[in-house]
Amino acid sequence: MPSIFLSFRKPDSRWMRERVYRALSDRIGADEIFKSGPSIPPGADFAEILRRQAAECELMCVLIGPGWLDARGEDGVRLLDRNHDWVRLEIETALRAGNRVVPVLLGDATMLPAASALPAEIAELARLQFLRVPETHLPDGLAHLGDAVIALLSGVDPAGEPGHGSAPSPEADQPVTMTAHVSGGGSSYQAARDQTIRLA
Repeated sequence: MPSIFLSFRKPDSRWMRERVYRALSDRIGADEIFKSGPSIPPGADFAEILRRQAAECELMCVLIGPGWLDARGEDGVRLLDRNHDWVRLEIETALRAGNRVVPVLLGDATMLPAASALPAEIAELARLQFLRVPETHLPDGLAHLGDAVIALLSGVDPAGEPGHGSAPSPEADQPVTMTAHVSGGGSSYQAARDQTIRLA
């Protein structure tokens, strides 16, 4: 049984998604990663396999690109609002099973969706600490993602020293707040995993 389930929206950030998959496969091994398509044998009941893998995975990485939240079908209905949407069902299944679920934001500007923008069954996703894979520093971002995933699978706090069981220093736990002055004003926005930049 693969340890990691990659949940994703097919039309969303395909090239970055493939880079994430290859990077994690190189670090952890392809057999440890479930990715719909290559991980489902021809002729298999894909619905049963998806549900079982989502329920039994040790870690689900929800890959969120700029088009993930508002992707719509031909009828104009948002995919996440459909009860049978597979992305929604995967996340709901993993959360209900008590598995660790980590949002992985693809790109420099992708935001973690607000709880109010998500169906109630997966609104918890908005409260979960995310990881980011920035496009502008992709190799470093992929390396950081691999380190974080390995630490989570081994039960080590990614902020601490692997293998030593030591708690991170109080300073390491504190979020970083920076202030940027821009003409015309602005508002707060997410900058990184542990940063908030306030535009003043």
